Amino acid sequence: MAAATIGACTQTLPVPNSGLHSSTLIPTKRPNILLIMIDDLKPTLGSFGDRTAISPNIDALAARGTRFEHAYANQAVCAPSRINLMTGRRSTSTGIYDFGMDLRQYVPNAVTLPQAFKLAGYEAESIGKVFHVGHGSHDDDASWSRPPIHDHVIEYNDPESTGGKPTREQALFNEVPVEGNVWKYAATLSRGAAWESPDIPDEAYADGRTAKRASDRLRELKSSASPFFLAVGFARPHLPFSVPKKYWDMYDPSKLPMPNFERLPDGAPPFAGKVGGEIAAYRPIPEGQVPGRDFPEPLKRKLIHGYYAGVSYVDVQIGRVLDALKREGLADNTIVVLWGDHGWHLGDHGIWTKHTNFEQAVRQPLIIAGPGTGLGGRAPAQLAETVDIYPTLAALAGLTLPRTMQPLDGLSLVPVLRDTRKIVRPYAYHAYPRPGHIGQAIRGARYRLVRWTQETTGERSYELYDLQADPGETRNQADVLPKVRAQLETYLDAQPKPVTLRLAAERPTRPGN
Repeated sequence: MAAATIGACTQTLPVPNSGLHSSTLIPTKRPNILLIMIDDLKPTLGSFGDRTAISPNIDALAARGTRFEHAYANQAVCAPSRINLMTGRRSTSTGIYDFGMDLRQYVPNAVTLPQAFKLAGYEAESIGKVFHVGHGSHDDDASWSRPPIHDHVIEYNDPESTGGKPTREQALFNEVPVEGNVWKYAATLSRGAAWESPDIPDEAYADGRTAKRASDRLRELKSSASPFFLAVGFARPHLPFSVPKKYWDMYDPSKLPMPNFERLPDGAPPFAGKVGGEIAAYRPIPEGQVPGRDFPEPLKRKLIHGYYAGVSYVDVQIGRVLDALKREGLADNTIVVLWGDHGWHLGDHGIWTKHTNFEQAVRQPLIIAGPGTGLGGRAPAQLAETVDIYPTLAALAGLTLPRTMQPLDGLSLVPVLRDTRKIVRPYAYHAYPRPGHIGQAIRGARYRLVRWTQETTGERSYELYDLQADPGETRNQADVLPKVRAQLETYLDAQPKPVTLRLAAERPTRPGN
């Protein structure tokens, strides 16, 4: 791919130690980048129309930035979604659909988003959960100017939550010593609690410590001669819902929104949904293949309560970081991106967690604020994808990307930032695999089409949902709206052929996180 200047007011600098035989052009006044990444956060935020959520800090960021009300993960699972963000490539382009598929193993010459900024002379740093570390997946040293700072994802302070023993999920996240194969070892361990609510300070959990580290680092970075690219990753509202008591107390359990459609859509193929998986890795969730609709009502309510408590807890931590950015005099020259790695099922369709192509699993919050990002406001018409963030930030910073790097699947959203009525692409693309099947999806302004292809036989099946008339996706209309299906399928046909699901060695199906 030929290098091309994105932006204006540039000067030529050599690419340090890149081995890419390219020159990097950078603006004379370069903005800092603060990338805030939140695990499992769907748009349960006041600024995105959720009347239950208490999220004043994220809402304040949305008020001064552009919020993309229809932003979508390219794959609704943590590790691939984060690689989508970091490479600007969809899972169907890289073949990285699962855990244990490290970036450099499959895209060895990739220039990641932070790496592109590092090559342009930025200080690129990572605090908290940025790349997915665990389940056989690792961080990427080449992306960072200094070693990344990790903290817990699975964390407990109440001894009763673990019984004093290591848990399955702690092992999978490398948070306890592991003996041999991580998956086999984790299967021998007991389950930890799905929630806890001790009356303890925020910094007793990882997200509080991450907020403090990020705030302290911003104070140090303000005197740096180089601009910075700082990625700050938060764990909640990922399970377990280990959140200080005061955040649980912010919500009345009796007033929480409960699922009202708890089965697969009429006419949907059975593999479109899921049963068990990640949610069953925690107690007291029923083990085995127990549909979510059969969970006791108090259990459903408790899980929803824990999720919202996690949202409010992480909102406060993000507020601490944004306050530090302002306090240190950095806000006026820092582009802030807030991104949830995918959505989350809260019992709709009888499903909990993610791992599907449904709206609740793939829709994510995306906010972009700061210099060069326009006047802000809602961008209701533009359907954004995770892979769009890479070219957008490169354009805003005026980077020239190396000639030998991977092609980008995303498009720059800068025209939309400058005029929220603009549309740079009339759809969003996402995908999810099932054993032997790849489900490619097009989300348009009104409809979602999912095309499932059996890899061995080529046999296809379809889902089509009218999100305007049926926002809960309760009826598959692929057979009754053939013209709409055909129109959306032209978008799918225009995409590159998906990389085979067999790219990695055959492995048993595993619950993801």
